[in-house]
Amino acid sequence: MSTVDQVKYDRQIAYWLLFVCAAIFIMLVIGGATRLTHSGLSMMTWDPLMGWIPPMSESAWLESFKHYKLIPEFTELNPDMDLEGYKGIFMLEYIHRVWGRMIGIFFLLPFLYFLFAGKISKPLRPQLVIMFLLGGMQGVLGWYMVSSGFDQTHVSQYRLTAHLMAAFAIFAYILWVAAGLLFPKREPSLYDVRPLFKIVAGITLLIAITVAAGGFVAGLKAGFAYNTFPLMGGSFIPEGYGMLQPYYLNWFENIAAVQFNHRMLAETVLLLVIGTFLYSRRFELVGPAKLGMHLMLGMVVIQFCLGVATLLSVVQLHLGVAHQGGAMLLFAFTLFTLRMLQTTENK
Repeated sequence: MSTVDQVKYDRQIAYWLLFVCAAIFIMLVIGGATRLTHSGLSMMTWDPLMGWIPPMSESAWLESFKHYKLIPEFTELNPDMDLEGYKGIFMLEYIHRVWGRMIGIFFLLPFLYFLFAGKISKPLRPQLVIMFLLGGMQGVLGWYMVSSGFDQTHVSQYRLTAHLMAAFAIFAYILWVAAGLLFPKREPSLYDVRPLFKIVAGITLLIAITVAAGGFVAGLKAGFAYNTFPLMGGSFIPEGYGMLQPYYLNWFENIAAVQFNHRMLAETVLLLVIGTFLYSRRFELVGPAKLGMHLMLGMVVIQFCLGVATLLSVVQLHLGVAHQGGAMLLFAFTLFTLRMLQTTENK
């Protein structure tokens, strides 16, 4: 196969992988809506093969509802829910699960086509296989998370955060590979961009940590407390921040501490991205790297404003979902910028 042909095929594969990334983004948004509407525990079984089919008769719906009535979420939080109300939350969780299976199809069928057509380079093949396996493991992790809520009124914040971060990790891996295929040419620069690369790498890691902190905010429903900004309960550091022992438990199980940490991390990311954007101007970036820096700057401002609005609104559904989606967009733009800086070299 000629180099020209492989470049063309790599571009086709990159577009396919970016489509998969878009599907994962949609999955994240649906997952956010599922969580905020308390729909996640409505499906009491997990069947990877037959789970495509929802209840098709009144008796099937009643049987499914009967199982839901046995868990604490119904008995303690939704004792007045009727069958129609149950159908509403069931269908959102159903869509979430079916879309996850669709992502598997979006990945597997094109992969088989590219593979048997001989369009996938040898170094790329194991990377694509790993992506598919990670997607399957994410489905298992999702059920592991859901099952933690069958004996209490909510799922484990630890499992929820693990499920969230796994989605971000899979998204990051696919995007990283796709960006490398789409922009294989090394952009020239008058300056050594390695210092800037290291800074953006640090910001990428910090955003991931901030997202994880947001997972604990979501898992503990900490966004429904301290709905003021910038102070929390009239103080900069909320009362009771370190009330749990051992102390590290406050970072994962203390509502006040978890929300405070998420706020501080978000504010740090905002300031670092603004500062890095200003610093990057001395490198006279061009092409995709320059575009990435501008996308980072714009998205971090939007995401920070969405976070504050979500907090002040006491987590209105549309704002909460937008804030979760915004986190992935900010992460994507930052990771894209990092990838483009990696492929920038001195003239």
